[in-house]
Amino acid sequence: MAFAIKRPPRPESKIPIFILCFFTLPILTYLKLCYIIHMKPNRLEQLSDGIFAIVMTILVFDLKIPTLLEGATNGDLWRALISTYPTFLSYVLAFAMLFNYWRAHHFFVSVYAKNIDMTLTNINAVFFLFVGLVPFSTALLGREDNLELPIIIFSINVIMLGLCLYMMRNYVFYSSTIKNPEVKQGEIMRGTIRTFVPVIFAIIAIPLSFASQGLALTLLTLAVIFNFSHQSTRFFGKFIK
Repeated sequence: MAFAIKRPPRPESKIPIFILCFFTLPILTYLKLCYIIHMKPNRLEQLSDGIFAIVMTILVFDLKIPTLLEGATNGDLWRALISTYPTFLSYVLAFAMLFNYWRAHHFFVSVYAKNIDMTLTNINAVFFLFVGLVPFSTALLGREDNLELPIIIFSINVIMLGLCLYMMRNYVFYSSTIKNPEVKQGEIMRGTIRTFVPVIFAIIAIPLSFASQGLALTLLTLAVIFNFSHQSTRFFGKFIK
C-alpha cells in the first residue's frame, strides 16, 4: 500500500514584496511631486537630446565595410559598396526622419510648453519608446528591402511616432495644467499637417508594399522630405481651410 508523503507548504516570502515597495514608493512619490511642482522642461529636453543623439548614432552601426578577397581591385570595392545601397539609403531615411521628430519635439516641449506634468512625461515616455525602435526597423528595412514585412514594420513605427507626437502637441496646447504662449491658429494647422502627412503616407505605404516595394519606399521618403520644406504645408492648407 502506497502512502503519499505530505510535504509541508513552503513559507511565503515577503522579501520581494518589501523590496518592490522599497523601490516603488519613492518613484511614485517623486512622480507625484513632479506633477505638483511642475518639473522644469529642461529636464525633459536633456533626456530627449540624449535619447535622440544615441539612437541617431546607433543607426550608422548597421553600415558595414564590405569584405573583399585578397587582391581585390578598386572596381571590386566599388561594386561591393554599390551592393550596400539599400542599407545606406535606409540609414539616410531614418536619420532625416529622426531629425524631423527631434525638431518637432523641441518646439512642443521647449518652445510651447512652459512647464511639464506627469501626463506629459508619460506621453514622452511612449514617444521615446518608439524612437528607440527606429534602429531596429531601419536595419530590417535595409537588409530585406525586397519583402513587404520590413516596410510594414517601419511604417508602423512611423505611424506610432506621429500619433505620439500629435497627442503630445494637443496636450501641450489644450491641457489646463500646461502653461503655453498664445499660438496662432494658422501655426497650429501647419503643425497638424506636418505631423499627419508622414502618418498618412505610412498608412498608404503598407498596402502599397504588396504591389510595389519601390513605390512604398518612395512614399516613405517623400513623407520625410515633406517636413524639410517650409512651403510644403501650403498645398495641404488650401484643402483644410
